[in-house]
Amino acid sequence: MPNMSVDAGPLLLSAGFLSIVYICWRYKVKASNPYAHLPLPPARKGYPLIGNLLEMPTEFEWKTFHEWSRELGTDILRVTVAGTTLIVLDSSEAAAELLERRSSKYSGRARMPMVNELMGWDFNFGFQDYGPSWRRRRRLMHYNFHPNASLRFRPKLVKAARNLLARFLVHPEAVVSNAKYMAGEVVMSIAYGIDVLPKDDPYITAAEQGVHPLVAAGVPGAFLVDVLPILKYVPEWVPGAGFKKKAREWRRLAQLMVEKPFEAAKKMMADGEFPDCVVVECLEKMPDLVDRDDAYTEDTIQSVAGSMYAAGSDTTSSAVASCILGLLEKPEVLAKAQRQLDSVLKPGHLPDFEDDLPYITAIVMEALRWRDVVPIAIPHLLATDDEYKGYRLPKGAVIVPNGWAMLHNEEVYPDPFNFNPDRFLNPDGTINKSVRDPAHACWGFGRRICPGRFMAFSQIWIAVASLLAVYDIKKAVDEDGHVIELTHEYTSALVCTPKPFRCSITPRSEEAEALIRSASTQEHVF
Repeated sequence: MPNMSVDAGPLLLSAGFLSIVYICWRYKVKASNPYAHLPLPPARKGYPLIGNLLEMPTEFEWKTFHEWSRELGTDILRVTVAGTTLIVLDSSEAAAELLERRSSKYSGRARMPMVNELMGWDFNFGFQDYGPSWRRRRRLMHYNFHPNASLRFRPKLVKAARNLLARFLVHPEAVVSNAKYMAGEVVMSIAYGIDVLPKDDPYITAAEQGVHPLVAAGVPGAFLVDVLPILKYVPEWVPGAGFKKKAREWRRLAQLMVEKPFEAAKKMMADGEFPDCVVVECLEKMPDLVDRDDAYTEDTIQSVAGSMYAAGSDTTSSAVASCILGLLEKPEVLAKAQRQLDSVLKPGHLPDFEDDLPYITAIVMEALRWRDVVPIAIPHLLATDDEYKGYRLPKGAVIVPNGWAMLHNEEVYPDPFNFNPDRFLNPDGTINKSVRDPAHACWGFGRRICPGRFMAFSQIWIAVASLLAVYDIKKAVDEDGHVIELTHEYTSALVCTPKPFRCSITPRSEEAEALIRSASTQEHVF
């Protein structure tokens, strides 16, 4: 037999060399990415390539994400959709650690091809990626809406709330649309100095038409092009590319929303009118500040003003309508609020911001918690690999903070699905600071928190206080006198708004009706 023996020396030498190469490669990988060896967060089992695409919820995603998180016993859930990784933060602790304390890594925005690139909403800094353009716009918003600066707009909030009372006198059944018109009136006045018509105002109509598509398109995964951006290049005539035609029309509406009131504000200035508003004030300052602060350019001012309607209209009106829903289910809460109002307000006076009404504050806080307006906020984008609780969070992951889960955590808010403003009060009726303020999750997170939140809360507060001061709010009855129970149906979108519902809203007395009529600045609404 031939000799089969082999010299083992070269083999051992080769094996040793390859081992050294492998060790060096591993060391280099670890050095460049110390988290590479860590496991990814828990996830439901998906399919190759498409991941969890087939089981992704089509509505009320926040509820499904919470169920999956509880099923897997995690507050950082991983969901994969055709190569895109979503990390759902299901607890306040996770959101605070990542989005607040590590905000430099977590302040980006996902690409959002449908909204930003096709629909033309890249002017809105709420959807812009973290960078110089975003910082300019965010800085301009802060100048105008930090707590002290926003105080100057309070008279406009009071005026709009009193006009809201008049609209309920004429259309008591139109809860959602009345609240939305009030929100539109506030934005047009604060942003552009425009006094809107009592109904069918062309500026509010243009803004509504511009914003309406965004409410649906802004939800993650609403359009496949957000998952597969290459689809943006598909011609409109190709079957299945109907989204391109929609986007083209929606872009036109967005442009009209941004440009029409801005040009109106500039015309007022040219005619010698200088109303107290964001656009006029910024344009007046621009010549002196443009060399020192690059936020003061006409493009930035126009973009910031155009962003305000999208940020403030549906959100504020939703909160007011949800508040009314809660009061309809809890007449004892309404009665308690009215007792406080009657004890504080002087006869013949409507509420103002100087009035001490802690129960109204508790009602607004509970409405924002009970039916949070933006349940999963606008997703963030992770800029670099990171580690949390021993898991690797991959660069480019879309971070979805589940505010709904945080605001319905039974350990923080016992009986969380019950509308109960008293949870925020001490026995003496003052606000209980030891109960977590819903503001920790209802306005967004980190550097992406809503810059207009102080004004928004004030607007909701004065609207609710004014309504309860002069109106009785009860469930409606049918022709046979039977109570019509509420269904509590909401739209599933980026901003959740109650669907129209029936109720009875009537003045508390003849004196209250006279007060409503005398307080409105829009006499021709009656």
